[in-house]
Amino acid sequence: MNAIVIAQPGGPEVLHLQQLPQPQPTPHEVLVCVYAAGVNRPDVLLRQGKYAGSGDVGGLVPGLEIAGVVEQVGSEVTRWKPGDKVCALLGQGGYAECAVIDARHCLPVPEGWSMAEAASLPETVFTVWHNVFQRGQLQPGETLLVHGGSSGIGITAIQLTRALGATVYATAGSDEKCRACEELGAERGINYNTEDFAQALKATGVDVILDMVGGDYTPRNLGLLKDDGRLVFINAMRGAKAEFSALDVMRRRLTITGSTLRPRSAEFKAALAAEVEKHVWPLLTDRQFKPVIYKEFPLAQASAAHELMESSQHIGKIVLKV
Repeated sequence: MNAIVIAQPGGPEVLHLQQLPQPQPTPHEVLVCVYAAGVNRPDVLLRQGKYAGSGDVGGLVPGLEIAGVVEQVGSEVTRWKPGDKVCALLGQGGYAECAVIDARHCLPVPEGWSMAEAASLPETVFTVWHNVFQRGQLQPGETLLVHGGSSGIGITAIQLTRALGATVYATAGSDEKCRACEELGAERGINYNTEDFAQALKATGVDVILDMVGGDYTPRNLGLLKDDGRLVFINAMRGAKAEFSALDVMRRRLTITGSTLRPRSAEFKAALAAEVEKHVWPLLTDRQFKPVIYKEFPLAQASAAHELMESSQHIGKIVLKV
């Protein structure tokens, strides 16, 4: 089968199309013929050798989310059968014509969704559900601020927050991206290149912040939170270290938390998939959440897809067509 392989840690040019043996499912896995694969920021970090717990990345096939058709099932799999259309979360291996996946990490392609649209779901929906609604405990009537609102994570957070009865604000790097966030349901998009988000929202405050920036955003985030507010980290693109007042955290009963999804156990991801199917999948079939795909690339052009991802020019998801 054709697959994209990381030759060694480095830039997009280290992604090579190669022929690999087709994998075979273990008793609890399914073999999926991949039609489309989502491209995500962790794929870039994995390629660079910087993703948490990635180790030596030479020879790895990146790709955390796919959509396709089940081709073969393991002996212990009961839910799926050959021919079923699924989308799935996986630790790696999505940039390929076939992938083996823990059957518990698969979900049905939502009715009316294309394979490319379905491939844009698992990594962002799993991440947002766990971090905003489980760790961040966002409730109806509360307020969320999401940084990077025009990213795949951002557009998911905006739409799920609105659909589940909370208010959402977003930061983005251009006026065009801010307007796109507002069209998706953000109360307001704030251009971080021309305006200080902390000053813009100082009068209202927020209950939860989903942050992928870190660094000097951290004290401003904490200052913006209401009493009992929650700051949730999913990345630290501007640095992992920051200074803040522990006394202020204590006085206002703030919670600082965060997570990475890839290193978590198969059992955790299975439980998360079940929660996502229960709470989010009905919103997808009712079209209360819509896919936003910026561009699709053929599998062989994975390096170009990574270049676009790193440019941050896109609004929404980037997808590889296999």
